[in-house]
Amino acid sequence: MSPLWGHLEGAITVVLMLTFLGIWVWAWSARHKATFDRLARLPLEGDAAHRDIEKDDRP
Repeated sequence: MSPLWGHLEGAITVVLMLTFLGIWVWAWSARHKATFDRLARLPLEGDAAHRDIEKDDRP
């Protein structure tokens, strides 16, 4: 293999790792906690709660 291929693999690895970390930070940010908590309770609630969430998400 050429040395260029090794550098390309390394660059792709770094980009994918930074993308993963960016998504992880976004998902665990405090401003999304309320939304994720509400969505986590959704399966435990009834169909009425599901309709309320759909109504809230419409523009």
